[in-house]
Amino acid sequence: MILHPAVLALLIGSLLTGFMLLNASYHGVRILARWDMKSGSELQLSLERRTYLVSIILSYTLAFQILSLFLFIYTADALHGLFTGAMCAAGTLNANPYGYPLLIMKVINCLLAGIWLIINHADTRGYDYPLIRIKYALLLNIAPLVLLETFLEFEYFLGLHADVITSCCGSLFSIDKPGIAGDLAALPSGAMEAAFFAGMAATAAAGIYFCWKGKGGYIFSALSSFTFLTAVASLISFICLYFYELPTHHCPFCILQQEYGHIGYLLYLTLLGGGVAGLGTGVLMPLRRLGSMERVIPKLQQKLAVICLIFYLIFTLTASWRMLFSSLNL
Repeated sequence: MILHPAVLALLIGSLLTGFMLLNASYHGVRILARWDMKSGSELQLSLERRTYLVSIILSYTLAFQILSLFLFIYTADALHGLFTGAMCAAGTLNANPYGYPLLIMKVINCLLAGIWLIINHADTRGYDYPLIRIKYALLLNIAPLVLLETFLEFEYFLGLHADVITSCCGSLFSIDKPGIAGDLAALPSGAMEAAFFAGMAATAAAGIYFCWKGKGGYIFSALSSFTFLTAVASLISFICLYFYELPTHHCPFCILQQEYGHIGYLLYLTLLGGGVAGLGTGVLMPLRRLGSMERVIPKLQQKLAVICLIFYLIFTLTASWRMLFSSLNL
């Protein structure tokens, strides 16, 4: 294991997050089994007080879960100098078999944590706890995934050794490299540019229509999710190339470094934030008619749609600015 302050923070944070989720899951099972708003029993009053406290703790816990994704990426990039062959986080993640599975799990749990926080926010705005069963049922599905992430995190960091020779990002994200990274790098830049800008334009149109008319929430959410995936592929296919000004450098991690103004953090933050807000808009659609949510959710969905559009706009403008002023011409 490599001792580093960020590594220790991640491991300790993972243990605390796992403990909090297990504790919350225990109370979630009790609430799912025995919650009854029509009852004035002592048990019901105890559950109501308990869920208020648990929801607050979970909000902070899942907020850290989201932040841990960026701390993990930062740590992977900061450690690359310890490994022969590594030029950025791509090489650090490839130093043992757990790196990239861990990254994928962190992204998935980041999205799920964002969705839970959105549902919880809506539930706390209602006077009759209309979403309490839904949010705790979701929690019981999130908890095993976070525990799996914790296991992968310990396996990854405990298995890191400075004498390991790893691959550089140039070979990992090469068009000749078999696998997902190579396939994404090999995607035709012209077709991906068209898909990226078309997806952003369609998402913007659907979002504006939804904010204006209050209709088409499912379409907007589906388009924002499609655009999220398209933007991830576009980052590797062509967007990164304009920042590096090299037609063969497809690495999505080097843009996190100081040489490129740490612009990668802005791109990833806006992309993930827009993806969560857009997906959350769709998740809330079937919940709009549940009790007091009829007056709460439509306003919240409009805010989420605006957040999604703003984040995606920042992402698109940042990428477009670099494409316009780069000396690279694909």
